[in-house]
Amino acid sequence: YRLHSDRFFFATHPGVPSEIFPQECGFILSDGYGAEILRDAPEHRMAAATRKALMLRIARAGASRLLAAE
Repeated sequence: YRLHSDRFFFATHPGVPSEIFPQECGFILSDGYGAEILRDAPEHRMAAATRKALMLRIARAGASRLLAAE
């Protein structure tokens, strides 16, 4: 997944041990009332071609959903 994002986070609730998540990714701890970023994720910029392809796929999916809703 990291290849398709600029910053990558894992999120979980307090019942899951945080040691199972990789240290090189961000970490968010949440409960029923809110969430807190405990470890910020380093920024790894996506390649321009990957970003363009991803945006086109998202745009096409949105357009298809709009057409199907009519």
